Amino acid sequence: MKFSIGGPLKLAFRPWVEGIEHVPAEGPAILASNHLSFSDSFFLPAVLDRKVTFIAKAEYFTTPGVKGRMTAAFFKGVGQLPVDRSGVRGAGEAAIRSGIEVLERGELFGIYPEGTRSPDGRLYRGKPGGLARVALATGAPVIPVAMIDTEKIQPPGKVLPKLMRPGIRIGKPLDFTRYQGMDHDRFVLRAVTDEVMYEIMKLSGQEYVDIYATAAKRQIADAAKAEREAAKAEKAAAQQAAKNDAGQERPQHAERPDGEASEGEASEGERPAGHAGRENRQEPSGS
Repeated sequence: MKFSIGGPLKLAFRPWVEGIEHVPAEGPAILASNHLSFSDSFFLPAVLDRKVTFIAKAEYFTTPGVKGRMTAAFFKGVGQLPVDRSGVRGAGEAAIRSGIEVLERGELFGIYPEGTRSPDGRLYRGKPGGLARVALATGAPVIPVAMIDTEKIQPPGKVLPKLMRPGIRIGKPLDFTRYQGMDHDRFVLRAVTDEVMYEIMKLSGQEYVDIYATAAKRQIADAAKAEREAAKAEKAAAQQAAKNDAGQERPQHAERPDGEASEGEASEGERPAGHAGRENRQEPSGS
Protein backbone atom coordinates (compact mmCIF):
# COMPACT_ATOMS: atom_id res chain seq x y z
CA MET A 1 0.00 0.00 0.00
CA LYS A 2 2.73 2.48 0.96
CA PHE A 3 4.87 1.78 -2.13
CA SER A 4 2.27 0.98 -4.79
CA ILE A 5 -0.37 3.54 -3.79
CA GLY A 6 1.06 5.75 -1.06
CA GLY A 7 4.00 6.98 -3.10
CA PRO A 8 2.06 8.01 -6.22
CA LEU A 9 -0.69 9.45 -3.98
CA LYS A 10 1.76 11.75 -2.21
CA LEU A 11 3.41 12.69 -5.50
CA ALA A 12 0.14 13.57 -7.24
CA PHE A 13 -1.75 15.29 -4.39
CA ARG A 14 1.14 16.50 -2.19
CA PRO A 15 -0.81 16.36 1.11
CA TRP A 16 0.47 18.68 3.84
CA VAL A 17 0.89 17.33 7.37
CA GLU A 18 1.12 19.01 10.76
CA GLY A 19 1.91 17.31 14.07
CA ILE A 20 3.31 14.08 12.67
CA GLU A 21 5.72 14.01 15.61
CA HIS A 22 2.79 13.14 17.88
CA VAL A 23 2.54 9.64 16.38
CA PRO A 24 4.82 7.33 18.39
CA ALA A 25 7.56 5.47 16.53
CA GLU A 26 6.49 2.23 18.21
CA GLY A 27 3.90 0.85 20.58
CA PRO A 28 0.09 0.86 20.47
CA ALA A 29 -1.93 4.00 19.79
CA ILE A 30 -5.41 4.88 18.53
CA LEU A 31 -5.78 7.35 15.65
CA ALA A 32 -9.25 8.89 16.00
CA SER A 33 -10.12 10.90 12.90
CA ASN A 34 -12.98 12.82 11.39
CA HIS A 35 -14.35 11.20 8.23
CA LEU A 36 -14.95 13.30 5.13
CA SER A 37 -14.12 10.97 2.25
CA PHE A 38 -13.42 7.40 1.22
CA SER A 39 -9.86 8.55 0.56
CA ASP A 40 -9.23 9.33 4.25
CA SER A 41 -8.13 5.73 4.78
CA PHE A 42 -5.52 6.18 2.03
CA PHE A 43 -4.06 9.60 2.78
CA LEU A 44 -3.48 9.07 6.51
CA PRO A 45 -1.53 5.78 6.20
CA ALA A 46 0.36 7.20 3.20
CA VAL A 47 1.96 9.98 5.25
CA LEU A 48 2.96 7.73 8.17
CA ASP A 49 5.91 5.35 8.32
CA ARG A 50 3.95 2.85 10.41
CA LYS A 51 1.12 0.58 9.33
CA VAL A 52 -2.39 1.73 10.32
CA THR A 53 -5.18 -0.81 10.57
CA PHE A 54 -8.73 0.44 10.08
CA ILE A 55 -11.97 -1.48 10.33
CA ALA A 56 -14.03 -1.58 7.14
CA LYS A 57 -17.61 -2.56 6.47
CA ALA A 58 -18.03 -6.20 5.46
CA GLU A 59 -19.64 -5.23 2.13
CA TYR A 60 -16.18 -4.28 0.84
CA PHE A 61 -15.18 -7.93 1.26
CA THR A 62 -18.35 -9.68 0.07
CA THR A 63 -19.52 -7.74 -3.00
CA PRO A 64 -19.86 -10.12 -5.99
CA GLY A 65 -18.40 -9.61 -9.45
CA VAL A 66 -14.96 -8.72 -10.74
CA LYS A 67 -14.97 -5.29 -9.14
CA GLY A 68 -16.09 -6.79 -5.82
CA ARG A 69 -13.30 -9.36 -5.86
CA MET A 70 -10.69 -6.73 -6.66
CA THR A 71 -11.98 -4.50 -3.85
CA ALA A 72 -11.89 -7.41 -1.38
CA ALA A 73 -8.35 -8.37 -2.44
CA PHE A 74 -7.19 -4.78 -1.97
CA PHE A 75 -8.66 -4.38 1.53
CA LYS A 76 -7.31 -7.75 2.63
CA GLY A 77 -3.91 -6.89 1.19
CA VAL A 78 -3.61 -3.66 3.17
CA GLY A 79 -4.70 -5.39 6.37
CA GLN A 80 -8.15 -3.84 6.83
CA LEU A 81 -10.55 -5.73 9.08
CA PRO A 82 -14.10 -6.57 7.89
CA VAL A 83 -16.93 -5.79 10.30
CA ASP A 84 -20.48 -7.03 9.78
CA ARG A 85 -22.85 -4.13 10.50
CA SER A 86 -26.06 -6.10 9.96
CA GLY A 87 -26.47 -7.18 13.60
CA VAL A 88 -28.69 -5.45 16.12
CA ARG A 89 -25.75 -3.64 17.69
CA GLY A 90 -24.09 -2.96 14.34
CA ALA A 91 -20.33 -2.78 14.24
CA GLY A 92 -19.92 -2.09 17.96
CA GLU A 93 -18.80 -5.37 19.47
CA ALA A 94 -16.89 -6.51 16.38
CA ALA A 95 -15.06 -3.18 16.19
CA ILE A 96 -14.11 -3.37 19.85
CA ARG A 97 -12.69 -6.88 19.55
CA SER A 98 -10.80 -6.00 16.37
CA GLY A 99 -9.34 -2.84 17.87
CA ILE A 100 -8.18 -4.56 21.04
CA GLU A 101 -6.43 -7.28 19.01
CA VAL A 102 -4.60 -4.72 16.88
CA LEU A 103 -3.44 -2.72 19.91
CA GLU A 104 -2.36 -5.82 21.81
CA ARG A 105 0.05 -6.48 18.92
CA GLY A 106 1.56 -3.06 19.54
CA GLU A 107 0.21 -1.54 16.32
CA LEU A 108 -1.71 1.59 15.29
CA PHE A 109 -5.49 1.30 15.19
CA GLY A 110 -7.47 3.81 13.12
CA ILE A 111 -11.10 4.57 13.88
CA TYR A 112 -13.72 7.12 12.82
CA PRO A 113 -15.75 8.00 15.94
CA GLU A 114 -18.60 9.44 13.82
CA GLY A 115 -19.22 5.92 12.52
CA THR A 116 -19.74 7.03 8.92
CA ARG A 117 -18.72 9.75 6.50
CA SER A 118 -20.04 13.24 7.11
CA PRO A 119 -22.88 13.97 4.65
CA ASP A 120 -22.15 17.69 4.43
CA GLY A 121 -18.62 18.37 5.67
CA ARG A 122 -19.63 19.17 9.26
CA LEU A 123 -18.40 17.27 12.32
CA TYR A 124 -21.01 15.06 13.96
CA ARG A 125 -21.41 13.52 17.39
CA GLY A 126 -19.06 10.64 18.13
CA LYS A 127 -20.41 7.20 18.95
CA PRO A 128 -19.20 6.21 22.42
CA GLY A 129 -19.08 2.42 21.98
CA GLY A 130 -16.02 1.62 19.88
CA LEU A 131 -13.48 4.35 20.52
CA ALA A 132 -13.91 4.82 24.27
CA ARG A 133 -14.24 1.15 25.13
CA VAL A 134 -11.13 0.20 23.16
CA ALA A 135 -9.17 3.05 24.75
CA LEU A 136 -10.22 2.11 28.30
CA ALA A 137 -9.76 -1.63 27.75
CA THR A 138 -6.19 -1.25 26.45
CA GLY A 139 -4.92 1.96 28.03
CA ALA A 140 -3.60 3.02 24.62
CA PRO A 141 -3.30 6.79 24.00
CA VAL A 142 -5.83 8.38 21.67
CA ILE A 143 -4.36 10.67 19.01
CA PRO A 144 -6.93 13.06 17.46
CA VAL A 145 -6.60 13.54 13.70
CA ALA A 146 -8.26 16.05 11.38
CA MET A 147 -8.56 15.35 7.67
CA ILE A 148 -8.97 18.59 5.75
CA ASP A 149 -10.50 19.11 2.27
CA THR A 150 -10.45 15.41 1.36
CA GLU A 151 -14.18 15.60 0.51
CA LYS A 152 -13.39 18.14 -2.23
CA ILE A 153 -11.06 15.79 -4.10
CA GLN A 154 -13.82 13.46 -5.27
CA PRO A 155 -17.31 14.73 -4.41
CA PRO A 156 -20.28 12.36 -4.73
CA GLY A 157 -21.11 11.64 -8.37
CA LYS A 158 -17.65 12.59 -9.67
CA VAL A 159 -15.64 9.83 -11.35
CA LEU A 160 -12.29 11.58 -11.74
CA PRO A 161 -10.62 13.06 -8.66
CA LYS A 162 -9.66 16.70 -8.52
CA LEU A 163 -5.95 17.35 -8.10
CA MET A 164 -5.63 19.48 -4.99
CA ARG A 165 -3.71 19.44 -1.72
CA PRO A 166 -5.57 17.89 1.22
CA GLY A 167 -4.33 18.45 4.74
CA ILE A 168 -3.79 16.29 7.82
CA ARG A 169 -3.47 17.75 11.31
CA ILE A 170 -2.42 15.42 14.12
CA GLY A 171 -2.96 16.48 17.70
CA LYS A 172 -1.24 15.60 20.95
CA PRO A 173 -2.03 12.16 22.45
CA LEU A 174 -4.86 12.03 24.99
CA ASP A 175 -4.41 9.86 28.07
CA PHE A 176 -7.54 8.22 29.51
CA THR A 177 -5.89 5.76 31.91
CA ARG A 178 -7.62 7.61 34.76
CA TYR A 179 -10.85 5.94 33.60
CA GLN A 180 -9.53 2.38 33.29
CA GLY A 181 -11.89 -0.22 34.67
CA MET A 182 -14.87 2.04 33.93
CA ASP A 183 -15.41 0.95 30.31
CA HIS A 184 -19.02 -0.06 31.04
CA ASP A 185 -20.02 3.27 32.55
CA ARG A 186 -21.99 5.03 29.84
CA PHE A 187 -21.32 8.47 31.31
CA VAL A 188 -17.58 7.85 31.26
CA LEU A 189 -17.77 6.53 27.68
CA ARG A 190 -19.64 9.65 26.61
CA ALA A 191 -17.16 11.94 28.40
CA VAL A 192 -14.17 10.26 26.72
CA THR A 193 -15.78 10.41 23.28
CA ASP A 194 -16.82 14.05 23.63
CA GLU A 195 -13.30 15.05 24.72
CA VAL A 196 -11.83 13.41 21.62
CA MET A 197 -14.43 15.01 19.33
CA TYR A 198 -13.69 18.42 20.86
CA GLU A 199 -10.00 18.04 20.03
CA ILE A 200 -10.83 16.95 16.47
CA MET A 201 -13.09 19.99 16.10
CA LYS A 202 -10.27 22.32 17.21
CA LEU A 203 -7.89 20.72 14.72
CA SER A 204 -10.28 20.66 11.76
CA GLY A 205 -12.17 23.92 12.27
CA GLN A 206 -15.40 22.14 11.34
CA GLU A 207 -18.82 23.19 12.55
CA TYR A 208 -19.97 20.71 15.21
CA VAL A 209 -23.47 19.18 15.08
CA ASP A 210 -24.68 17.40 18.20
CA ILE A 211 -26.49 14.56 16.42
CA TYR A 212 -25.18 11.35 14.89
CA ALA A 213 -24.16 11.45 11.23
CA THR A 214 -26.41 8.47 10.49
CA ALA A 215 -29.42 10.46 11.73
CA ALA A 216 -28.34 13.45 9.62
CA LYS A 217 -28.14 11.22 6.54
CA ARG A 218 -31.69 10.00 7.17
CA GLN A 219 -32.91 13.58 7.54
CA ILE A 220 -31.21 14.61 4.30
CA ALA A 221 -32.65 11.58 2.46
CA ASP A 222 -36.15 12.26 3.82
CA ALA A 223 -35.92 15.93 2.82
CA ALA A 224 -34.79 15.00 -0.69
CA LYS A 225 -37.64 12.50 -1.00
CA ALA A 226 -40.19 15.09 0.16
CA GLU A 227 -38.78 17.59 -2.33
CA ARG A 228 -39.10 15.09 -5.19
CA GLU A 229 -42.69 14.26 -4.21
CA ALA A 230 -43.58 17.96 -3.97
CA ALA A 231 -42.09 18.61 -7.41
CA LYS A 232 -44.03 15.66 -8.83
CA ALA A 233 -47.29 16.91 -7.29
CA GLU A 234 -46.65 20.45 -8.60
CA LYS A 235 -46.04 19.10 -12.11
CA ALA A 236 -49.25 17.05 -12.01
CA ALA A 237 -51.24 20.10 -10.81
CA ALA A 238 -49.79 22.24 -13.61
CA GLN A 239 -50.74 19.64 -16.22
CA GLN A 240 -54.29 19.45 -14.86
CA ALA A 241 -54.60 23.25 -14.85
CA ALA A 242 -53.45 23.35 -18.49
CA LYS A 243 -56.15 20.82 -19.44
CA ASN A 244 -58.81 22.87 -17.65
CA ASP A 245 -57.72 26.08 -19.39
CA ALA A 246 -57.85 24.37 -22.79
CA GLY A 247 -61.43 23.23 -22.13
CA GLN A 248 -62.60 26.73 -21.19
CA GLU A 249 -61.17 28.27 -24.38
CA ARG A 250 -63.37 26.23 -26.78
CA PRO A 251 -65.84 28.38 -28.92
CA GLN A 252 -69.46 28.43 -27.64
CA HIS A 253 -71.06 28.12 -31.18
CA ALA A 254 -69.33 25.19 -32.68
CA GLU A 255 -69.81 24.34 -36.37
CA ARG A 256 -72.72 21.93 -36.80
CA PRO A 257 -72.55 18.76 -38.85
CA ASP A 258 -73.28 18.93 -42.58
CA GLY A 259 -76.95 19.30 -43.32
CA GLU A 260 -77.79 21.28 -40.17
CA ALA A 261 -78.44 24.99 -40.30
CA SER A 262 -77.06 27.25 -37.66
CA GLU A 263 -79.31 28.66 -34.97
CA GLY A 264 -81.76 31.29 -36.35
CA GLU A 265 -81.36 30.08 -39.99
CA ALA A 266 -84.21 27.83 -41.17
CA SER A 267 -83.78 26.14 -44.53
CA GLU A 268 -86.19 26.78 -47.29
CA GLY A 269 -87.86 23.43 -46.82
CA GLU A 270 -88.38 24.22 -43.14
CA ARG A 271 -90.21 27.54 -43.68
CA PRO A 272 -93.87 27.64 -42.65
CA ALA A 273 -96.25 26.59 -45.41
CA GLY A 274 -98.36 29.73 -45.05
CA HIS A 275 -95.41 31.94 -45.69
CA ALA A 276 -94.50 30.12 -48.90
CA GLY A 277 -98.12 30.29 -50.14
CA ARG A 278 -98.25 34.06 -49.72
CA GLU A 279 -95.17 34.51 -51.81
CA ASN A 280 -96.50 32.39 -54.74
CA ARG A 281 -100.21 33.46 -54.72
CA GLN A 282 -101.41 35.77 -57.58
CA GLU A 283 -104.35 38.15 -57.39
CA PRO A 284 -107.29 37.07 -59.63
CA SER A 285 -107.50 39.11 -62.79
CA GLY A 286 -110.33 41.48 -63.16
CA SER A 287 -111.03 41.75 -59.45
